[in-house]
Amino acid sequence: MCGIAGTYRWPDGKVVADRLTDTLAHRGPDAAGRYGHPVGDGEVHLGHRRLAIVDLSETGAQPMASGGLVLTYNGELYNAPELRAELAAAGVRFRGTSDTEVVLEAWRRWGTDCLPRLRGMFAFGIFDERTGDLVLARDQLGIKPLFLLRRGEGLVFASELKALAAVTGGKLEVDHAALVASLLYYWVPDSRCAFREAEKLPPGTWLRCRPDGRVERGRFWNLKDVAAEGRERARSGELPDLAAVVAESTRRHLLSDVPVATFLSGGLDSSYLTALAARDRPGISAYTIGFRAEDARFEAMPDDLRYARQVAERFGVDLHEIEIAPDVLDLLPRMTYHLDEPIGDPAAINTFLICSAAREAGVKVLLSGMGADELFAGYRKHLANLLALRYQRVPRPLRRGLSAAVDRLPVASARRGYRSVRFAKRFLSFADLPEETAFRRSYTMYDQEELLALVDPDLAGTVDDVLTEHADVYEDNDLDDFVNRMCLGDARMFLPGLNLAYTDRSSMAASTEVRVPYVDVEVVKAAFAVPGDRKIVGRQGKAVLKEAATSILPREIVYRPKGLFSAPLRAWMSRDLAPLVREVVHDGVLVGSGLLRRDALARMVAEDAAGHRDYSKHLWHVLTLEYWYRGATAGSGQNSPSTTA
Repeated sequence: MCGIAGTYRWPDGKVVADRLTDTLAHRGPDAAGRYGHPVGDGEVHLGHRRLAIVDLSETGAQPMASGGLVLTYNGELYNAPELRAELAAAGVRFRGTSDTEVVLEAWRRWGTDCLPRLRGMFAFGIFDERTGDLVLARDQLGIKPLFLLRRGEGLVFASELKALAAVTGGKLEVDHAALVASLLYYWVPDSRCAFREAEKLPPGTWLRCRPDGRVERGRFWNLKDVAAEGRERARSGELPDLAAVVAESTRRHLLSDVPVATFLSGGLDSSYLTALAARDRPGISAYTIGFRAEDARFEAMPDDLRYARQVAERFGVDLHEIEIAPDVLDLLPRMTYHLDEPIGDPAAINTFLICSAAREAGVKVLLSGMGADELFAGYRKHLANLLALRYQRVPRPLRRGLSAAVDRLPVASARRGYRSVRFAKRFLSFADLPEETAFRRSYTMYDQEELLALVDPDLAGTVDDVLTEHADVYEDNDLDDFVNRMCLGDARMFLPGLNLAYTDRSSMAASTEVRVPYVDVEVVKAAFAVPGDRKIVGRQGKAVLKEAATSILPREIVYRPKGLFSAPLRAWMSRDLAPLVREVVHDGVLVGSGLLRRDALARMVAEDAAGHRDYSKHLWHVLTLEYWYRGATAGSGQNSPSTTA
């Protein structure tokens, strides 16, 4: 796991590549390397920051050059042993044991045809000295990031957007459409980028730059096709052995020359992975979090720690408990810097603090249960959208009366929040809507009217574009299964745009690697071969995964109430962050620039303070957006944490 960067036919390419690479130092504190070579009328320069995980010796150093090919690679390849054996049988002689060398030799033998054969998480740039071609590639599911920027016939790329912002001297323009999208979702979709010139290489694709200025793009893996193939398998009655698939993926994700630990929230997903990992690695360490007692009481948060302790005791896991009582005023600007784009999910703080504690204990690699909810319909929104279909059959007068009654209920008192009321208000905000609109409203921040009231009136057309893009992506399939349509939408939007993005940035900010065994090509294939009525059974989400997990976990863990990997936002907003919210609403840069409307923000603050509506997540995202925008418009791209705070 590393940071990669490079330039291709870019002015002052060596200096730029060095600065790109230096900006990524936190991603790879173990070593640094750079490579340069003439190409056409310019040069190519590749940079690398190494976090040594597999083959800790110099034979794993990067950029790796061999036989006219040069590779700068970020990721882990979990089928490297099989590919190595196949290549060795064909006569390839390996110098070391790194998966980097396997990728390089696979490319030499198969070119872009090697990409669908790579099972893991990766983003890389590979240069061919003979042809002068540079190819960039990104893994099938978008686990690893790759940002790029093209000007004329030149190109720069890096693992993080802040690196591109740094080398362009603050001359990148903020993309207001991306900011509108971030307000809607509380994250920037993978199809957009917060700066206009920059872009994210889409998952499952490659890009080739040639010395004559031509640029080619290709796709080697398509989630839509995988879902369609899964539908055909489901129709034939060919259900996968999910327990075997998840166990095999977890075993592969333990491949490492340094210790591996796990996240252990006490929920199903992390408990299942931890139990499987402990079977292969007895005594494995796990990390879990708790919150200040007063914050947990205010949020009515479930006691996840007792479940985590139960799993740890049962499977002989060395459990490390971390209390989250952060100085959020300090962490907010730091996390905004590290997250690269305005991402308003406070779970990023949890990930950063867990990874920081693990790193201090000497752990570089952790397994996460990320992805199971998206693939197996484990979120409340999945069940809620199914229930909405039944709710729509209730006579309209009864629905209107219920909605009016719930609307009058408070979401909080001075001492505690009422989660059930918040959920009811959320449900009724979308339960009457058509499928795609209801699904969007079940997890996004605003409806169209609210978003239009919040942003600059000149951005009304942009709001339409953002909503249309959601509809286009959600409806781009021919699945006849409502639950799997939702899962596909999540796997294409929610997973790469939010959860994988914050997991990568937060973990790498602490110089650690997080692996996601559920977000594995074989697990994904199995997930879409499961019909929706096996994923949600009655009111049980992730039913098929729970059934698989009972092979190793006690039923008390498997069927416990769902917890949240989040933070006590309402408590933070009403205490720690209240003065900052007032400052941003009245004197913030976003309000001052006209991007956000002060009256709409003030109404949200007032309704939240009165306990009538829960706007804590909305206001948290406004804070993250404010700090990000300050850094992005300060004249030098994204400021460092010290200058942003």
